[in-house]
Amino acid sequence: MLQEESDLSLIIAQIVQKLKGSNLYAQLERQAWASLQRPEIKLQSLKEDIKEFFKISGWEKKLQNAVYSELSVFPLPSHPAAPPEHLKEPLVYMRKAQGSWEKRILKSLNSMCTELSIPLARKRPVGEQKELLNKWNEMGTDEPDLSLFRPVYAPKDFLEVLINLRNPNYENGDSLSFRTHLGLIQVPLKVKDIPELKEFFVELGLTTGQLGIDDSTQVPPELFENEHVRIGQKVLAEQDSAAAQQYIRQGSPTALRAELWALILNISSQPEDILYYEQLKTNVIQHDLLVDSLIYKDVKLTASNDDYYFVFEDYLYQVLLCFSRDTSVLGHFAYNSASPPKSYIRGKLGLEEYAVFYPPNGVIPFHGFSMYVAPLCFLYHEPSKLYQIFREMYVRFFFRLHSISSHPSGIVSLCLLFETLLQTYLPQLFYHLREIGAQPAGSCCVCFPSSEPDGGDITGRS
Repeated sequence: MLQEESDLSLIIAQIVQKLKGSNLYAQLERQAWASLQRPEIKLQSLKEDIKEFFKISGWEKKLQNAVYSELSVFPLPSHPAAPPEHLKEPLVYMRKAQGSWEKRILKSLNSMCTELSIPLARKRPVGEQKELLNKWNEMGTDEPDLSLFRPVYAPKDFLEVLINLRNPNYENGDSLSFRTHLGLIQVPLKVKDIPELKEFFVELGLTTGQLGIDDSTQVPPELFENEHVRIGQKVLAEQDSAAAQQYIRQGSPTALRAELWALILNISSQPEDILYYEQLKTNVIQHDLLVDSLIYKDVKLTASNDDYYFVFEDYLYQVLLCFSRDTSVLGHFAYNSASPPKSYIRGKLGLEEYAVFYPPNGVIPFHGFSMYVAPLCFLYHEPSKLYQIFREMYVRFFFRLHSISSHPSGIVSLCLLFETLLQTYLPQLFYHLREIGAQPAGSCCVCFPSSEPDGGDITGRS
């Protein structure tokens, strides 16, 4: 009991410290000072009166949403004596595998830099800056020569790393239950079985209405759809992030999806957010990074303009180029098993005081990276709002799909979950796929882009 109270106090202290550096804290402070001029604020009950003012004026709800947002990315509970690296990843062999993978990525990037004699970063000439600024909204029409550039890695390379993951403690004396797992992922992680999934996703049960099923043409809309939409509108009016997340567990109405996702992610597009996006844009205009060419190459290979399929190529460039300059993204490495790569000022190799993160956000784009952004382009048509949504989704969810960790939402656990469920509940299909050489690595089906840079094929991603 005492340990739980201690853990809770620590969590509260860390969240308070995080919020103290936010724009919301400054706004709350200004509002508190301004409220002192109001006649209903009495000196005798100052604390309670200001609390009531925050509640009536809606600032209490904004604070609750901010706390909820911080809790959503808070590291899993760990032993108080655990070293800092355990917060990133508790299993040593996973940390070593991630470290080796990062070295391979950096080697690939540095090799390309050396071969092409291109610097990692340079300041653009004034003429080039003006040209880029003029075509900022039409970058999809540009056709730079990218033939010499290659992605630092493809999904197939990452899949091979996952397949070769092994826990050294299980090499010689693994348990019978784990030895009978015949999928590609051979690490002993705890994943949910069907009863546990039914409990976790209780809203998908037959006794609960679900949008996409109970709003089909055979079911009258007044039985479920109309009421569900009405509740969704009420949730949006209340501006409650936690309520919105609970609401969409029964499906999100198409007309409300963009607003609901923004509310859950606590994105409100304040003037300062738009200004921050414009600052990132200015940074893109002024400086050229090697990773910019990797982004151009990836978009051209995976999501270039098509009048019948995808017309948002310009958005992809705008979002991803700004994302590469956003140093606020570095914060997610506190709970990510990966570490941001470093580069050194020319002539100062190895001297830590001259080390800088490269790219500035710490994320090296790979083949298929632009596919994280592409679906969001159908919902958000204002670049700064689209950018905020993508950045928040990345630091909460997407990063786990390309880093090696034992986290339940990580790519390794998701792969193992799919294979385990398929082998347990559809064994005939599982063995048939194995017999024809199509290993049912659920990792491929769910999480990897569909095409290779050389034109080959890899199992699709939904």
